[in-house]
Amino acid sequence: MTWIVQLELVVLALVTAGAALLALLWIERRHRRAPVSVFAEDTSATVFLFDGDTMIDSTPGARALLAAIPAQGPTWTRLMTYLTPHFSELEARLLRLSVDGALTLTSDSGNALVLQAELRGGLTRVVLTDPSHQVPHGGQDMMAMRAMEEEISLLRDTAARAPTLIWKERANGDVIWANSAYMLKASEVLASNQDLTWPLPRIFGEPAAGKGRNTEGLRHRLTLRDGDEVWYDVVSSGDEVEKLHFATPINALVQAETSLRDFMVTLTKTFAHLHVGLAIFDSQRQLVLFNPALMDLTMLPADFLTMRPSLVSVLDGMRDRNMIPEPKDYRNWRRQITEMERAATSGLYEETWSLPGGQTYRVIGRPHPNGALALLIEDISSEMIRTRRFRADLEISQSVMDQVEEAIAVFSPGGQLLMSNAAYAELWGADPAANLAEATLRSVSATWRDRCSPSGVWSDLEDFAAQSGERSAWNADLRLLDGRMIEARFLPLVGGATMTGYRLRDAVSPPKAVFTRDAERKTA
Repeated sequence: MTWIVQLELVVLALVTAGAALLALLWIERRHRRAPVSVFAEDTSATVFLFDGDTMIDSTPGARALLAAIPAQGPTWTRLMTYLTPHFSELEARLLRLSVDGALTLTSDSGNALVLQAELRGGLTRVVLTDPSHQVPHGGQDMMAMRAMEEEISLLRDTAARAPTLIWKERANGDVIWANSAYMLKASEVLASNQDLTWPLPRIFGEPAAGKGRNTEGLRHRLTLRDGDEVWYDVVSSGDEVEKLHFATPINALVQAETSLRDFMVTLTKTFAHLHVGLAIFDSQRQLVLFNPALMDLTMLPADFLTMRPSLVSVLDGMRDRNMIPEPKDYRNWRRQITEMERAATSGLYEETWSLPGGQTYRVIGRPHPNGALALLIEDISSEMIRTRRFRADLEISQSVMDQVEEAIAVFSPGGQLLMSNAAYAELWGADPAANLAEATLRSVSATWRDRCSPSGVWSDLEDFAAQSGERSAWNADLRLLDGRMIEARFLPLVGGATMTGYRLRDAVSPPKAVFTRDAERKTA
């Protein structure tokens, strides 16, 4: 009996151990079947789970797709950057997801893509499928492969359509890759009896030789088969093994620089012969251009002007050499400089400087494009001397005429009053010289008509003054309204001017013979 009991205990222990082992195996299998992700679907699907804009989980395929997207930034932004070109209404439909609850979109870009999105417990679930490739190949995610293929296709199309010449070289100078623009230009450079073969010919020199890893701004000139020249700006990037080069056409820039250089040479030659000092300051008020006359007028040395001094420095240098009007105080002088710059910028600055040395300068400020400023300095000392002399001569002439007892008025060939004397103002009771701009022969003769008896002398005088060529002096008698008699004479002057003279006849003196234009006509 004892051994039977022992046998039953052994059997019971074995059964208990087997049951425990089976339970452990069942639990382990259950844990193996539980998904490692929050998704219950097959982990090969391309699924994203977002809480607002934050991704909280994704399938391996989804993570592979994100890794293949070249855009930068948050996950939601990168995903939208990739999906928006395929689904034009995606953003608008996603905004209505809280109302609709779910959506399904089919790609409108020609690719067989289907997007499903739904809102579950406040989380946004996005699923991407490609009906044409449901089974992955070689263990790779098809959505990630599609993203990479699309990017490669875009890059190839961009390189093929780029107007910039792009090519890649090895260290020995062999061209191992080039885009369409490079090959088209190479065909224009090769001789007519040469064919475009592989490896491609190098049409530029050494864009980056000895210049380090990256080189910018190297200009190259290509001479085409027809003799035309084309300029390029070559930028290189790479290492000692391979370099990638980019050549941008800059013909317009080179032509503009050449035209500007020729224009500056022409301006310099033109300004060199001017007697007017010219100083051009840029928008920062630095001297950028001047002519030799400026050195003569300002007494500033050439080495100082070539250092591109500021406007204030130039004026200070002139002040030190007594080439500007001496200000009463330096603070007021600084304020005048500021006002001068402001007035010149608006094109309103024009002054005459009387220098301590006796010279007289005319200074004009004019604005130039892009905020530049031009100052023109002209020595008008001789002109001012002539003006002063002319004014002195006029004053002397007027003083002499005022001493003459005969009333005199002189008119220009156009009938404008040039001068009259004091006797004229006393006789006629008016001084037309007070307003020479409005005094003409016609207006003055109207005054004469009003104060004399009717006579045809005034019409004859107007005809006489309007005649051209040789003329002869003539006289006439006139009677004032108060009964006094006037002896009038009309004389031609140099340059077509006309002088009129009036004198009261003395009542006690015998009458004088009068020679009138009517008598002249009868004699003729």
